[in-house]
Amino acid sequence: MTAPHQPEDPVRDFESRLRAAAESHGIQPEYWDIFGNRHELTSDLAQRLLGAMGLDASSAAALAQSLARRAADSWSRLAPPVAVVDRQDIRVPLRAPGDAATLRWRLELETGGVEEGGLDWLSLAETAAAEGRTERSWTHASLPLGYHTLHLRWNAASGAVVQARTRLIVCPSRAYLPPSLERGEKRAGLAVSLYGVHSASTWGCGDFTALKGIIDWVATHASGSFVALNPLHAIFNRQPYNTSPYLPSTIFYRNFLYLDVPAVDGFPRSRWAARLLASEPVRAEIDALNGSEFVEYERAARLKRLFLLLAFREFYRADWLAETGPGMAFARYLAREGARLDEYALFSALDHWLHKKLPEVWVWPQWPEEYRDPGSTACRDFQRSHPRAILFYKFVQWQLDLQAEAAQRHALDRGLEIGLFHDLPLANDSCGADLWSARGFFVEGCRVGSPPDDFSPNGQDWSFPPPNKERHLADGYRRFADSIRLSARHGGALRLDHVMRLFRLYWIPDGFDARTGAYVRDNAEDLLRVLALESVRQKVLIVGEDLGTVEPRMREMLDRFGILSYRLFYFERREDGSLIPPGDYPRQALVSSTTHDLPTLAGFWCGRDIDARERAGLLPGGEAASHMRASRLRDKQHMLDALHEQALLPPGYPRQAELLPELTGELHNAIIGFLALTPSMLLTLNQEDLTKEIDQQNLPATTHQYPNWRRKMKYSVEQLSQDAHALDFAAMLSHWLSRSHRTPAAG
Repeated sequence: MTAPHQPEDPVRDFESRLRAAAESHGIQPEYWDIFGNRHELTSDLAQRLLGAMGLDASSAAALAQSLARRAADSWSRLAPPVAVVDRQDIRVPLRAPGDAATLRWRLELETGGVEEGGLDWLSLAETAAAEGRTERSWTHASLPLGYHTLHLRWNAASGAVVQARTRLIVCPSRAYLPPSLERGEKRAGLAVSLYGVHSASTWGCGDFTALKGIIDWVATHASGSFVALNPLHAIFNRQPYNTSPYLPSTIFYRNFLYLDVPAVDGFPRSRWAARLLASEPVRAEIDALNGSEFVEYERAARLKRLFLLLAFREFYRADWLAETGPGMAFARYLAREGARLDEYALFSALDHWLHKKLPEVWVWPQWPEEYRDPGSTACRDFQRSHPRAILFYKFVQWQLDLQAEAAQRHALDRGLEIGLFHDLPLANDSCGADLWSARGFFVEGCRVGSPPDDFSPNGQDWSFPPPNKERHLADGYRRFADSIRLSARHGGALRLDHVMRLFRLYWIPDGFDARTGAYVRDNAEDLLRVLALESVRQKVLIVGEDLGTVEPRMREMLDRFGILSYRLFYFERREDGSLIPPGDYPRQALVSSTTHDLPTLAGFWCGRDIDARERAGLLPGGEAASHMRASRLRDKQHMLDALHEQALLPPGYPRQAELLPELTGELHNAIIGFLALTPSMLLTLNQEDLTKEIDQQNLPATTHQYPNWRRKMKYSVEQLSQDAHALDFAAMLSHWLSRSHRTPAAG
């Protein structure tokens, strides 16, 4: 007897199609949060995310048509726009009509060489077939690392000729490691927020000359191997909304606040600059900026910009057209940077000019319509009529490049094996230069964030759009490669903020809050290979900040590519909450006490961060704060137990955390020792944790409620080498680095 016919359920069928389409486009059907809760992708969420990706998911029929068009388009391409390959396995997938006969290829190497050859199409192994075409692989035995171009020409049996071009990126299997780390040695360094570094010569904000003072201190008092920095990328320098170094206007260029202005080309010869600098109002402003409790971004920016204009005027008058000296060096810099710098300088000049004309206009989405498109007639006219204004911003970036280069050279000369340790943010300011000039590389209709966790119970909405992975692929990953290259320039290491970006990001559709989102995957294998290539070419060590919700396979891939993991004292625990011992930390990792977004050691111990969250209104009701304080006491007890287990505390030291309301000197010493004794390749100590400061640099989910990104170092550059307490901290650090063999061998 046959089973009765089951009627079709159109709703269930549509949901099934939605789920399949979402998964094929990288949208994860579910994820598990940090609390162990499972979150399943809803149909509504899938529709919104697919729509943001350019698919019509309004109905089953519309979705089927969209998917069919994409499949046909994919199979109509004779070769992919880019092929990212390991140098041990060089193959490019090719798709041609079934009657294809012969294949001619021409390979243009990055170095200028050329190779050519021909193949019988049918002699290649078939790997797939669809849309009336077959997929086969072009292979090569050996090619140098780099960015090459493969030109292809098919001669079909019918007589038709079809051509294609592919960007062929040949990559190493692993990222670069300094020889000492390859040999099994360990290193350490100090992390500073450069904006907060201050000395007698700064103008209210840390600069590259003050950084040299920090380098000298690390070399003399700690025998460290690097100085880790906050991202130095350009921001708007407007308080309180545009001061985060992790929300840059551009990921390609730097913030002029870090310039030591008197050291800029043209400044020493400018009589106007000398007179103005000696004037009473300017000296008073510099003294006030240096004496302020926090960094005053807007005031410091106004002052520095004024003097940079005077320096540029002198440079333009005397050097710009010279065929030798600084003028020629500047011309070489401009030729090297090309269109990237053209775009940023045009944006910067327009931003200043339009705000001056229209004071109520602050961001490019408010600009007159004709200036919102960088390719518009109005923008081209502005370029022609304001060449000197645009050249000024290029000059400023050149000076930043020169001073960063000098700081790295100084670090290496002082014996810091790695030198400067740069930081690449995840985000782009949605009102910044990169969104203005390259909107197609970002997805409209969604924002990036993170689901709820211990520190943000409502999740986080970072208010910037996710990357458009299809556009990046079509562009041959040029933009991604440039972001690595330019951010790591003049350094020996690079930290990738939220390295999970290479694998997936948490997308929040417009109209939804941070509690309702989904993870969307990226082309991780391609991105990791390009990252490894840039790392090896520049001899730059790569550290991936892999905190938060991390799938095991992600860390496995990072490990395979030689990218260091990021391990924090607070987070490395067993299932019962107890801390793992130092010996259980991974070798291929950077270990640290905290990050800019988390409480300092002293702040953690006294609950300063909980107090700050309560004052900022981030904790709903009094019960949340009470719960966090109770949880904090348990965490402190686990830490105390771990330190006693390792015999890092003196005999007779208290064993009950409730008896220790503050971080004592013994606890401070023991925690630094705990971290130093791990087998992890790198140890980084934040400036605040070296000097036992209680306030963190950033309180996530706040703006005006907290002085984010504005805290200055407790000690000036001069005081670090003179103050008795600062020298005690230095001696403690030096002791642990020596005891844990994190200092280079003499000679």
